Amino acid sequence: MTNSGQARPTWDEYFMEIVYLISKRSTCLRRKVGAVIVKNHQILATGYNGVPSGITHCSEEIGCLRKTLGIPSGERHELCRGLHAEQNAIIQAAYHGISIRGGTLYCTTMPCIVCTKMIINAGIRKIVFKEEYEDSLVQAMIKESQIILEKFANTSEVKSEK
Repeated sequence: MTNSGQARPTWDEYFMEIVYLISKRSTCLRRKVGAVIVKNHQILATGYNGVPSGITHCSEEIGCLRKTLGIPSGERHELCRGLHAEQNAIIQAAYHGISIRGGTLYCTTMPCIVCTKMIINAGIRKIVFKEEYEDSLVQAMIKESQIILEKFANTSEVKSEK
C-alpha cells in the first residue's frame, strides 16, 4: 500500500495506463491506439497512430481515405495515410538510436500482421495488449518467433478512450 492507502500498480498496470494516455495523442479518425516499448522497467520509446511528422492530419480537411473507400478495419493497411502506434514506437527508437532488442511492447490493441513482422525483426521479446485483433497469421508468426504474447487483464480500471 502507498501512503494514500491505495495499492501500488503492478508494472503491467503502470505501462498499460501509460499506453492509454499515449493513445489520446492519436490523430486517427477511426481508432486511437497507443504503444510503449519498455526494457528493465524503463520506457525506451512511445508511439500512437497517426500520419508521419509534417504531413497533414486526416482530421484536418482530408478525412479518412479508408472510410471514404469503404475499407473495413484490418484490411488494406497500405491505403491509410497513418502509421500504427507500434510502428511509430519502433521508428522513434531507431530515430534516436535506442536499441529495443529484448524489450516488451505494451499496446492498447494486439498488433496487426505488418506490425508483427516489424516487432519480430526489431527483437522485441514480449507483447502485452488489451484489445483483441483476430488474425491467424499474426498468431502463427508470433508463436513461431517465440515472442511471449500476453493479453492484459486486471481488476483495476484501464479503459480505452475510443
